[in-house]
Amino acid sequence: MDLTITPKAGGFIRRMVRFGNAGGSAGFRLVVSPGGCSGLSSEFTIEAGPQFGDYVLEQEGLKIFLPEPSRALLDGYTIDFADTMMETGLKFFNPNARGACGCGSSAPGNTDPTVATISIASIARRQA
Repeated sequence: MDLTITPKAGGFIRRMVRFGNAGGSAGFRLVVSPGGCSGLSSEFTIEAGPQFGDYVLEQEGLKIFLPEPSRALLDGYTIDFADTMMETGLKFFNPNARGACGCGSSAPGNTDPTVATISIASIARRQA
């Protein structure tokens, strides 16, 4: 799998997992599906371990749990983290996207089809 996680995104994910209090084998579960102007819709949770069928991506101490459909959609992407006055959250860069977005439903100011911005508000802790 070809998925790049920048140091800023890695730091954010590490903090989320650490403060999620889900245990030593916990990870960041990322569920991505087709949809939205950027081409992706996503949901994040902090999990004690992978669910059945999840692919576990381990990178520099990070554990990211990806269901098969998400894994296929994210192949080739770069995940970064932005914290600015205009946006806070993970950003997904797709180097293979082409064309311009014109539907008006993407993140504010985002008309670049190579970028999907996922708000920090979409991250949830799984309740037992």
